[in-house]
Amino acid sequence: MKGPIAGILLGLVLSGSMVGCIVRRFTGPQLTGTCDGACAHYAQCKPGHGDADRTRCLAECPDVFSDRDSLMAYESLTCDDAVEFVDGHAAKTAVGH
Repeated sequence: MKGPIAGILLGLVLSGSMVGCIVRRFTGPQLTGTCDGACAHYAQCKPGHGDADRTRCLAECPDVFSDRDSLMAYESLTCDDAVEFVDGHAAKTAVGH
């Protein structure tokens, strides 16, 4: 009796985790609409994930973005576009992001 119940529970846990992955895949990245979220996206996309780049981003962000919608639009950019927007040229992005 213990084996079938454990198998059913394991199956439920696995199916629940797969549904979470599928929903995240269809909904895309988490958009915060904040400078912190936008700079986290930039730092994730930038090779080396440098603290200096994130600090610079956080300092410049309020002067560049005027509202939540523009920040969310930035957060939804691909890594190539996000880094190019901040750095002003086609800089190298982190592999696989």
